[in-house]
Amino acid sequence: MIPKKALHTRVPVTIGAMESSSPTTGGSTRREATRQKLYEAAVTLIAEQGFSATTVDEIAERAGVAKGTVYYNFASKSVLFEELLRHGVGLLTASLRQAAEQTARDGGGKVDALDAMIRAGLVFIERYPAFTQLYVAELWRTNRAWQSTLMVVRQQAVAVVEDVLRDGVAAGEFSEEIDVPLTASALVGMVLVAALDWQSFQPERSLDDVHAALSRLLQGRVSGRDRD
Repeated sequence: MIPKKALHTRVPVTIGAMESSSPTTGGSTRREATRQKLYEAAVTLIAEQGFSATTVDEIAERAGVAKGTVYYNFASKSVLFEELLRHGVGLLTASLRQAAEQTARDGGGKVDALDAMIRAGLVFIERYPAFTQLYVAELWRTNRAWQSTLMVVRQQAVAVVEDVLRDGVAAGEFSEEIDVPLTASALVGMVLVAALDWQSFQPERSLDDVHAALSRLLQGRVSGRDRD
């Protein structure tokens, strides 16, 4: 587990590989391992010194590969970063979906599913703080070449929460008056901002502490009843 510390300090990070249902050959496995090294190097360097200041040479050196290997896998530094964003948000989306599906298998309701998704989001952010910092920062920029890709992958993550909210409305757990897209965005934003604040300014708190605080907020604001 990554030690909890301020995000402006250097943080080791591993952007894990997404699971695949299809078999991989030895060559594709090796290439995926190389791409993982490049993702890790890029996210750490860019978190430390910014996108513009980070060079392909530095990414290659940090990853322990030749500069040509970077260009073999990615056409440019911008393409590498775009794929990093796509990959990282894909991992977050998968974590949220798995949390909701597991809650359903366990017989929980939709509030329980949202609560499980909040915890899954916090676990992801604790594991990948540097990536999360970059992701949130990029959401506010509109002049990047990868902006359209970022909006697409962001919506994929938010859509998982929207699905749970819609199912909750249909089941009568949530009010029909809630604005599903805006509420889903608010819940995702709540987790991102609260977690970054936790990592940066309140690192002494445990994940359980942060989850409990957000869980109480969820239960009071969304379900409209005290579940304690």
